[in-house]
Formats: sequence, structure tokens, C-alpha cells
Amino acid sequence: MKPKVLVSRTIQERPLALLREHAEVIVNPHDRSMTLEEIIAELPGKAAMMAMGGDPVNERLLSSGKELKIVANNAVGFNNMDVEAATRLKIALSNTPDVLTDTTADLSFAIMMAVARRICEAERFVRAGKWVGWHPNLLLASDIHGKTLGVVGLGRIGAAVAKRALGFNMKILYNDIRKVETGLIDMLRAQFMPLKDLLANSDFVTLHVPLSSETRHLIGREELQQMKKTAFLINASRGPVVDEKALVEALQKGWIAGAGLDVFEWEPKVSPEFMTMDNVVMVPHIGSATFATREAMSFTAAKNIIAALKGEIPPNLLNPEIYK
Repeated sequence: MKPKVLVSRTIQERPLALLREHAEVIVNPHDRSMTLEEIIAELPGKAAMMAMGGDPVNERLLSSGKELKIVANNAVGFNNMDVEAATRLKIALSNTPDVLTDTTADLSFAIMMAVARRICEAERFVRAGKWVGWHPNLLLASDIHGKTLGVVGLGRIGAAVAKRALGFNMKILYNDIRKVETGLIDMLRAQFMPLKDLLANSDFVTLHVPLSSETRHLIGREELQQMKKTAFLINASRGPVVDEKALVEALQKGWIAGAGLDVFEWEPKVSPEFMTMDNVVMVPHIGSATFATREAMSFTAAKNIIAALKGEIPPNLLNPEIYK
């Protein structure tokens, strides 16, 4: 008899078929996220769960799955998961690193270009029928090439964004609490700076840190005031890394020139003030949203589950202590 696996949101057919080779798979039948209560009601008798990044994998959920061996997050971030509780309950947790690095870096660079060059504003201008011909001062914007990019968090995605910036002849500054390999720094020709100095010297600041108690509101009122008035803030990491109320104030008062946002502090709720700001480009948390990348993420999550069901250590294990 195959073990049972709960998949909390419909995924692509090929990784789902792979999972079905090894398990009896129960998929959320609704075209929406499952509520915590719905997940808890479904978990008894399940050996594994494939969770989505928005699922609250907390102690209550984990405790309800008495036969759970693993909860595999179909996301690279895992701030939705209570790692401490899972470790105490001897339940493996995993995520999907690596496979979304370049896709998310593409999106980060895209929203940076869009806000700097006023692409979305210009597109709305054309659609509204306002364009009557070329004008020397029409929709003047900010250059990207030759400017200074400040990367906060020079991990996989941050480094991938910095590599793209080299093609635009940008100077790279970085800040990271972890030691970054010398070879990567040399390749990027990157210069380390304390955060306050990076903010003061960058034309674009792009955030690529995980969400933790240390990084929550890493960028707040004080930090935004340290940035250039001509600078842009780009966030494709996690919404609460930025104090959204402070960002609204910064944009209203002209402390910075604009922002490109893929994530929001209270998503899917968005601060209503952003809706009327032409200098804000917003997309709905689509950093990894390409056909190939989302399928690769699902394959990775499925393989983590299959390994755990076989009694093997999942490739992307977040709490290795449970196997000691």
C-alpha cells in the first residue's frame, strides 16, 4: 500500500505524475489556497505534505500529522515554516533552492528597469490614447547603465542580479552578514560597504535576504532617509524586509525616486497609497513565475518527498538535526 501525500495546491502534471509513482496523492481540489483548518483536517494518515510558500506550516499543523515524515515547501523561502517545532517533532522540512535563482534575478532586473525607465507609466500613457507625437521632454527617466547598484544579500539571487548588472557597466556594492567567496567578489568587481554607506552611495538598492527576526524591517524610515533622492529601491525577497509604511512615506516625501516591488509586507494586501504612484512598479510575487522554473520547483519538492518516504535524507533538508 502506497503512503499518502497531501499536495496543498495543484501543481504541474509531470512532477505530480512522478509523485504518484511513489505515493497515493491527494491534491487540493479548490482553485485557492487551503485554509489552516482544511489542511489540519486532511493531514491525519498522510506521510508527507507538499506545501506552498504561503501555507502556515506551524506547530499546530505539524502536530496534527501524526504520521508525517516530511513537509516539502514548494518555494525557496521557508519563513512560513516552524523549523524548531518540526525538529522537535522529528518531521523533515525542505525547500527548493537553486532552481529559481536566474528566473528571480531576471524579474528583479526587469522591475528595476521598468521603474527607472518609467516603462509601466509609458505603457499606460499609450493605452490611454494620450500620445500625440514625439516630444523632447516626454517621459524622461533615469539611466541604468553606468550607475551604482547596491546588493543587500549577495547570495545566489543577489549574485545573479549583480552579474546582470555587469552587462550594464554598473558598479557593484554589496552588504552581507555572511562571508562571501573572494572569487565571486573578484568576478563581480564588488565592494563591501556597511549598510548605511551602501544606501548612501547606490543609485539602485536591490534586496535579496531571507526573512528572519534580524531582517524584518531591515529597510525602515532611517534607512530610506539615508538613500539618494534619485535612488530606487527594489524588493524581490520578502515583503516584511521593508517597513511598508515607511516606504509609503519615503515615496510621498521624495526621500527616494521610486520602488520596484514583487513582494509586500501584508500580501496579498497592498498599501493603497501605492495604487496612485506612478513611480512604483508592482507585480504580484511572480519572481519564479515561468513555466520551466515552477515545474522545476515542483520536481524538487517531489524529489524531497520521495527521498523521505524511502527513508533517505531529502536533498534540500532544512533541519538535519532530526537524523542525528
